[in-house]
Amino acid sequence: MAKEFSEEERKRLKQQLADKKTKRLEKVKQKEDKKNPDKGIKQTDGKTILQTSFIVVRGLGVVAGVIVLLVGVFGVATGTGYLVSLISDVKLPSKTFLTDKINTIPEVSSMTYSNGQKISEISSDLVRKKISSDDISPNIKNALIATEDENFESHHGVVPKAFFRALLGESMGGATSGGSTITQQLIKQQILGDSPTFKRKATEMVYALELEKQVSKDKILTDYLNISPFGRNNKGQNIAGVEAAAQGIFGTTAKELTIPEAAFIAGLPQSPIVYTPYGADGNLKSKENLEYGIARQKNVLYNLYRNGYISQKEYEEYVNYDISTEFIAPESVETVGNRDYLYQVVYDEAVDKIYDYLIKVDKVSETDQGNDAVQEHYRDMAEQDLQQGGYTITSTIDQEIYSAMQVAVRDYGYLLQDGTGEVQPGNVLMDNKTGAVLGFIGGLDYNTNQNNHAFDTHRNPGSSIKPIIAYGPAIDLGLLGSASRLSNYPTKFADGKPIMHDTSDGTQEMMTLQDALDTSWNIPAYWTYQTILQKGNSVKPYMSKMNYKISSYEIESLPLGGGIEPTVVQHTNGYQTLLNGGKYVQYHTIASIKDGNGKEIYQHENKEVQIYSKATSSIMAELLKGPIKSQKTTTFYGQLSTINPTLAAADWVGKTGTSNDFVDIWLMLGTPAVTLGGWVGHDSNTSMSSMMGYDNNSQYMAQLANAIYQANPAVFGVEQKFEMDASVIKSTVLKATGEKPGSFSGGNYKNFTISGETTTSLWAKTGAPTTQYKFAIGGSDNDYVNAWAQILGKSTLEVPTPVPNYTPLPSSEKKVN
Repeated sequence: MAKEFSEEERKRLKQQLADKKTKRLEKVKQKEDKKNPDKGIKQTDGKTILQTSFIVVRGLGVVAGVIVLLVGVFGVATGTGYLVSLISDVKLPSKTFLTDKINTIPEVSSMTYSNGQKISEISSDLVRKKISSDDISPNIKNALIATEDENFESHHGVVPKAFFRALLGESMGGATSGGSTITQQLIKQQILGDSPTFKRKATEMVYALELEKQVSKDKILTDYLNISPFGRNNKGQNIAGVEAAAQGIFGTTAKELTIPEAAFIAGLPQSPIVYTPYGADGNLKSKENLEYGIARQKNVLYNLYRNGYISQKEYEEYVNYDISTEFIAPESVETVGNRDYLYQVVYDEAVDKIYDYLIKVDKVSETDQGNDAVQEHYRDMAEQDLQQGGYTITSTIDQEIYSAMQVAVRDYGYLLQDGTGEVQPGNVLMDNKTGAVLGFIGGLDYNTNQNNHAFDTHRNPGSSIKPIIAYGPAIDLGLLGSASRLSNYPTKFADGKPIMHDTSDGTQEMMTLQDALDTSWNIPAYWTYQTILQKGNSVKPYMSKMNYKISSYEIESLPLGGGIEPTVVQHTNGYQTLLNGGKYVQYHTIASIKDGNGKEIYQHENKEVQIYSKATSSIMAELLKGPIKSQKTTTFYGQLSTINPTLAAADWVGKTGTSNDFVDIWLMLGTPAVTLGGWVGHDSNTSMSSMMGYDNNSQYMAQLANAIYQANPAVFGVEQKFEMDASVIKSTVLKATGEKPGSFSGGNYKNFTISGETTTSLWAKTGAPTTQYKFAIGGSDNDYVNAWAQILGKSTLEVPTPVPNYTPLPSSEKKVN
């Protein structure tokens, strides 16, 4: 976007223009030397680059004064020798290489599916039309030569004096303009870029000399006029090439340009955005800002006069003519179509990757990278490069899977409509090993709602966060085993507010971790998180490495979904980690990016971060089969079994989640191969029906999974099974306590020995302890009195008869965990 200039910037630009005009006036008073400055430099066939370099240096060496200056820069012994060594290292380009690169004018970038099939061309406001030399007026050719390269017709690609002047200027940190011929500028724009290094300058010189041997002067001039940027047109679009400039500024063709019009256009390439008459909105700039381009046009007219292209009379006539009267009126541009959820996701990530590439190429320091102005500058550059650079972005999106998902939401989105308003879905299918997004659903219909509910919507995860933030870390820290018991007795937050506890089925007990997960009880998750904190641990190392944004880890409701709002793709990434041996691989939608010349500038590399141990991952995968197979909180498994028994036979795991008042509904699903995340809700954050999660969304997700399977039966890895890692510790524990048989003291018991039916409990660390009085996670003293009464067959709150030699325990033993 074009920016208005500050008063200081305006003064600086005006002074620059005035200085340049003064220098030109001084030059015209002197006798102009029109001799060929580098006669004899022209390279002969069969010469090596080293021989070429000495020929070039010999031609340059006559400029004794310049050599003296070079000695000051490079040292006594390395003056011309330094340049010779640089040139000697340049590989002579082939004719095919040069002509192909010069003639390639990338106009459009494109994005593809993983199979190479095109998703879309990347829309751009760049307007360019390539035309032939015959369609370009001699007026613009003359104006360009007079302004940019007055010796164009006679040199062989390089002007020695000017080249050394520019080289010296760069070495001293000064201006870099004035040293490049039109040929060199073409090489720079089409092949080498503008990196300010001596190596690039030397290469540019060799390539320019070689190009002039291969193609005509007119061809070079025509190519330059076809590829150069010329600012903006009357619609606010970026324009490149003289034809787009002529049409977009004066409403004519390049062939019909008058001398004043040609002079204005020829002056634009030096600073297109500054000199262009139009802003980003297509409106004419203020009179003050228009003056920069007009002053530049007058300088070009003067160059035409002093180089003999126009007479003094013509010059005086044209310089007094108000060129701004020729600028055409602003117009609106037609909105670009074919954008959808997929286009925007790939586009946004591509901008990020090109931004990183430009930062790396330009070696921007970490300090500067933290500067807002620098970030904005490179973000604009990245977006402009993406739109105009002829990039090919290969995505990770599987074409058949993505298409099937779009058909599924079109055909089965009605299942989510419960009469409470339009319910929107967001779904992501992710490869567990790589983090690659294979497909997604951004919403019901992009044309009516552009909010991407898979990538952009941040919502409360409800109970779906419990395995990631509470149970997973607790197992990983050795605080829980798969058969451990957790308190589900009613309790309250610190402020006295009761934690939601459905007692309709009478479930008040020290329940198993499996039961807590299957029914998605809140109190067990609350106590698990509190135990993690009380033991001096933190879940921050787990969550931050998976890029979950949490403002405070002290929020009591955090394990229930409070204080955290992931996107669907981010939350899917969290489950991918649980199911991938505990390894987090950041999600991505781009596999590679190639520039307009076919050079690969980005190739995705998986960077695994071990979040949970392999043992924890194995245990959690085993536990998460329960919420799906038990169907206590979702009918997904039953629905899928009816639709596609083969797919239902996959090793399914998952977890549901519901935020307060049924505002958000989640169903996170996975197999050993992929994770399928899903959220539904209103954009207005209003409630849905109580059956949305259990039934409606379950039906929709079953149909979605089936559609994906029909598109690619291999993607779910139906034949694969989750395997228990060898590092898992298996402990034989009492079913009643989740801990080993043995003796304990506590409450009214001393040295009490307990035994009974046993089971195997899976642990990631240490293994199960021997049964203690407070054997569960959480719970009050009264809760344990009730728990032991249930275990020993006593009535609720009945205090057992003290054993002989009973000694009351210290009061600290009676504290609530």
